[in-house]
Parts: sequence; structure tokens; C-alpha cells
Amino acid sequence: MSTREILLETAEKAVRRRGYDGFSYADLSAKVGIRKASIHYHFPKKEDLALALMMRYRETVIKDLERISKQHTLAGKRLSEFVDIYRQALGNCDMLCLCVAFSSGPDSLNKDILEEITCFQTEANAWLTEVFELSIKDKTILNVIDSNNDAAACLALVQGAQLVARAADDIMEFEKAVAGLMNRVKT
Repeated sequence: MSTREILLETAEKAVRRRGYDGFSYADLSAKVGIRKASIHYHFPKKEDLALALMMRYRETVIKDLERISKQHTLAGKRLSEFVDIYRQALGNCDMLCLCVAFSSGPDSLNKDILEEITCFQTEANAWLTEVFELSIKDKTILNVIDSNNDAAACLALVQGAQLVARAADDIMEFEKAVAGLMNRVKT
């Protein structure tokens, strides 16, 4: 793994655990075992690092969503897998998904990072809209009336459920929050 990739991996874990403002290049330097000047070589400013993180994260999640679509023909199974991504991103309730971690402190982020977050949200919402549209045909998610509204509500639900579970340090808070949605999925 290249130094750049090691920095991205380490920084992502730091942001997901402590938020964007919760780590510095000095922290990253100590964790990776390189000088701060070396970090600045790869990412001149912290904003450059954050943008690279968000771009990489968006690409990874979108690939995961594409994989889910290829592996599962039923909307209910796709939705279950989507919720599972957010469940797993909690770790032991000591992390958040990167998008949620960044979104919880938008005042510290520049325009480019915020645009990348919006891009992620838009792409995830579009994928979810397709899932809810499919469910109208295959009937594996109950009570779908407006796929756009259901998609937006689902995305907000899983992201908010992460915050609640993280604050409570209890995965059951995530499970309780998503239970109503998951009860609509026919297996």
C-alpha cells in the first residue's frame, strides 16, 4: 500500500471516530510514523485530505451499491443490504460512516468538500429511488407510495440512526430506529 493510501486509511478512521475537527496532521504523523512534511507533500492542506477522503468514500460506496444491485434482484434484499452498510459502518458504536461524520460539522468544511458530500447524497438517493421503484413491481417492500420520498426518508433514517446509536454507544438504538423500515421488507 502506498504512503498516500496509508494516509487516507488512517485519516478516514480518525474522521469516522473523532470527526473532521478531532484530528490533526500531528496526530496522523504520529499514527503513521512519518513526518508532517511528508503528509503535506501528499495533501498540502487538511481540506485537500478531506476532499480526497470524501471522493474515495463516494466511489467505494457507489461500487458497493452497484454490487448489491448485481447480486440481488429483489428490492427488499437490496434495501436490507443498504441498511447493513450503515450498521457495519458503526463498528462497535465507535464510528460513523464518513459522510455522516463530515455532515455533522459542515461549518469546518470548504465548498468543494460540501459539494462532494452533496454528490454522494444525490447518488445514494438515486440508487434508493430505483430500489423503491423496483419494489412497486416486485412487492418486497410494503407501502411504497412515492419512491423519491421513501428514498430520501430512508437515507435520512440510516444516517440519523447512526448518530443516535453512536451517542448512546448502543447498536440497539440503530436497530430500533430502522425497525419500522425493515418491518416493511418482505423476506
